[in-house]
Amino acid sequence: MAASPSGTRPRVVLGVSGGIAAYKACEVLRRFSESGHDVTVVPTAAALEFVGAPTWAALSGRPVASDVWSSVHEVPHVRIGQSADLVVVAPATADLLAKAAHGQADDLLTSTLLTARCPVVFAPAMHTEMWEHPATRANVATLRARGAVVLEPAEGRLTGADTGKGRLPDPGEIFEVAREVLIRGVSMGSTAGLTDLAGRHLVVSAGGTREYLDPVRFLGNRSSGLQGYALARAAAARGAEVTLVAANVTLPDPAGVTVVRVETTAELRAEVVAAAGSADAVVMAAAPADFRPTTVSDAKIKKSDDGSAPGIELAQNPDILHEISTHRTRSGSVIVGFAAETGDATGSVLDLARAKLARKGCDLLVVNDVSGGAVFGSPDNEAVILAADGATVEVPRGTKSALAHVIWDQVATRLG
Repeated sequence: MAASPSGTRPRVVLGVSGGIAAYKACEVLRRFSESGHDVTVVPTAAALEFVGAPTWAALSGRPVASDVWSSVHEVPHVRIGQSADLVVVAPATADLLAKAAHGQADDLLTSTLLTARCPVVFAPAMHTEMWEHPATRANVATLRARGAVVLEPAEGRLTGADTGKGRLPDPGEIFEVAREVLIRGVSMGSTAGLTDLAGRHLVVSAGGTREYLDPVRFLGNRSSGLQGYALARAAAARGAEVTLVAANVTLPDPAGVTVVRVETTAELRAEVVAAAGSADAVVMAAAPADFRPTTVSDAKIKKSDDGSAPGIELAQNPDILHEISTHRTRSGSVIVGFAAETGDATGSVLDLARAKLARKGCDLLVVNDVSGGAVFGSPDNEAVILAADGATVEVPRGTKSALAHVIWDQVATRLG
């Protein structure tokens, strides 16, 4: 939890507009409250039709601010926004986005948005047709141009039988992205440059691929996908359009991120190469299998009576990082690779990593010393970032989110 500039608990305003997904904001509120944030809930009149004020008050431990006429002597329509360290609106309906984009102030929430000088995060939720309407797209573009973080809605079941893009992202993931925005905003001391990756399309790969031997067995690795997901979440918090190609990862989808799921290295290569064509940067945090069986049995391979093991012939998989680094379809793009090294008789971890950087042709290489299984599945990480221009950045042990932001700092610098 980042401290408020005033040294107190971070002050978060949770705005709730009138959509059916309003009940999911209760989980967002619970996450903030239980992690030590001081939360003021500002629901619209329509939101109170879905979830009543007693629920918000009980979960936040504070009175609910619902209209400009209560506690008038405290001037709530100005004070709440002025004192906030972060404003999160979840769900943000098409109506709320339109009012925010055009500067309307006809209730307490829209007035708060006008007076806030802190980071603002909108988590839209509406029917697909409303999200895709040119008016909504223009309003979203306007808000993003002003520095607000407007997350992309998720795809899935909507109200009734409808399915499509417009679903509120997972509440836990909204909290994670919002916390990223808050921490970065407090550390920077300003909203200037907070969304430095806005307008950029970034591609991240995560997880570990599987190469099947038969219908139930495969060759794989220990990659959990945590670092790749942290990279995707951090990029979304900085305003980017993010495509996450996830190989066999069971984590919830980061809010505001388009997730493409794959299993094998061939599938990973196809999706990454396709997405890289329109990407400003690609970060290959996934761990593709270097080899695959030359044949795959249609039936489960049985044990032999004499105790002998079947022979497995392997073929080398394509080198995805080398391919997208040496055959770039977008001028000026930045390619980042990862190297999980242990060192051996031929050289140290950094010796092997520098050779890999030159061999792959990427711009940056994030080097992890994985001796003894370090890093895999851990919430923390430490790394050395090597650059093709000779620069070296050492990142001390910290959260994978912290490392993700250092990586994006390096990418942002090279994107200009």
